[in-house]
Amino acid sequence: MESLQLAKEFADAFEERIGQDIKILKVEELTTLADYFVLVSGQSNTQVRALADAAEDRLQALGLSAPRREGRGGDSWILMDAGTVIAHVFTKEAREYYQLEKLWADAETVEINDSEND
Repeated sequence: MESLQLAKEFADAFEERIGQDIKILKVEELTTLADYFVLVSGQSNTQVRALADAAEDRLQALGLSAPRREGRGGDSWILMDAGTVIAHVFTKEAREYYQLEKLWADAETVEINDSEND
């Protein structure tokens, strides 16, 4: 599966679980960490876990390996590493604190429902 499609699968899973402020950032020209970052906010630690679980379930249903997952302790920020795509699942407060959009301000924002790139 191509990186962009994988990023959109994360975004779709987050949308299904009512994730807020979902963004896909194209970072492949800015870092070797990944091609895309997917960011989403949940309203509570419980929703953050549910969003991460939904994405994991979706990828496994597509026959993909479960992403490596970090941050289960406090559940205010869960990082999901799927190789070429890294998803960041935050509470609203954690997202405001870490300001990844500001840190990666040079990244291109990708339209989630842009069927031309599918």
